[in-house]
Amino acid sequence: QVQVVESGGGLVQAGDSLTLTCAASGGTFSRYAVGWFRQHQGKEREFVAAINWNSGRAYYADSAQGRFIISRDKAQNTVHLEIDSLKPEDTAVYYCAAGPYTLWQANGRGWDSWGQGTQVTVSS
Repeated sequence: QVQVVESGGGLVQAGDSLTLTCAASGGTFSRYAVGWFRQHQGKEREFVAAINWNSGRAYYADSAQGRFIISRDKAQNTVHLEIDSLKPEDTAVYYCAAGPYTLWQANGRGWDSWGQGTQVTVSS
């Protein structure tokens, strides 16, 4: 099964934009959905967005509508999460996950592979 590796986190200022990248390792994302979750300190991991690799259809959590954009780059075999107008409350560890596009769930079930996470810290 494909493994995923996140990159692109860091320390940014409120109002900035940031793009996180999820890269496939050991395979391709064909027939997968690729998703982004985040976990605030002391809280449970929450769904942010997902994309069906083959169709390109994107799904967003209600809280992610408007400032988050998920996209895929088939040539690079990567999925990106762009976050605009960053807020201090966006500070979290962001995780990428990959799973069969027919089985994934926003509650975290149905995902085969998870990355190690990348820290995003937004200063006010």
